[in-house]
Amino acid sequence: MEILNSRIIVRPSDYATTLAFYRDGLGLAIAREYPGGTVFYAGQGLLEVAGHGGSGEPGRFDGAIWLQVRDVADAAAELALKGIAIERAPVLESWGLWEMWVRDPDGVAIVLVQVPAEHPIRRDPRWSAE
Repeated sequence: MEILNSRIIVRPSDYATTLAFYRDGLGLAIAREYPGGTVFYAGQGLLEVAGHGGSGEPGRFDGAIWLQVRDVADAAAELALKGIAIERAPVLESWGLWEMWVRDPDGVAIVLVQVPAEHPIRRDPRWSAE
């Protein structure tokens, strides 16, 4: 499975406070904003602060690792052959991305995402040959 892009997603209990922390406190530059969230540049990676909040439980990571793949159905088949349980089968979300969920051995959520050709976040030049 080829990974094209990635980011860490946090779902804070208080979006405004967390947004201010990363933007103003740490001084991370904004990569893009969308209704309900902000994506920051974080060195070689991206950090997304999503407005749909987490549980707020201390010590709980209410977020996910976001991995972009070329074809989420192919990724699902490959993972199933390797015995990796699919927590949520591929679904076309209302925001226009195909998403499938798995978990690592410690329970960390991993979202495998396919970005359709017409979606506005598609910027990877490797797609232009298709």
